[in-house]
Amino acid sequence: MAHEYTSLALLKRSLGGITDTARDDLLQGALEAASRQVDNTCSTDLSRRRFWLDPVAVERTYRLTDRVFCEPDGDRIEVGDIGDVTGLAVAHGSALLGWTDITASIETQPDNAIADGRAVTSLLYVGGRLPTTAALRVRVTARWGWPILPPEVSRATLIQAARLWKRQDSPEGVLGSSEWGVVRTSKVDPDVRELLREYTPITGFA
Repeated sequence: MAHEYTSLALLKRSLGGITDTARDDLLQGALEAASRQVDNTCSTDLSRRRFWLDPVAVERTYRLTDRVFCEPDGDRIEVGDIGDVTGLAVAHGSALLGWTDITASIETQPDNAIADGRAVTSLLYVGGRLPTTAALRVRVTARWGWPILPPEVSRATLIQAARLWKRQDSPEGVLGSSEWGVVRTSKVDPDVRELLREYTPITGFA
């Protein structure tokens, strides 16, 4: 499964109601490419963002450098997006030095994120400080991703997939019309940028 953020049927409708199936594989490719472009745009160097949820809990290990921030009520650890805390487990240490389970001292943040349909993006080590030497890591087991697909992400993917499909008629990045003449096309629709603004930590589209 490629984890597209909208459906082939919706894309065909948005392109004027395509009814044949001869081009379905090409249209599907546009959907997949647009979905991954959304992922890339909403990611940072420290964390890859994607809006589908792991079916089971998966273990990830993080270096603590640039991820631990001192808060009044404990150390906050930035991690990848967590969409379900069922089976959440957190340990501190390393393969060489051994691991210490700290799950009981962990609170998820932002508060009420999953209840609000958002992802957990950091873990608060309540009332404590974590050593952050180069040899130490934090190991997190969770279901990564987002609890639900935001409607803005779905809409942005649909717009971008349609744009990618139409680019086959403009291999040099230009479109021609009798009304407007030759017009250069950008890589991403401005509406896509705006739809994804809330989910984009850094400027990703150009």
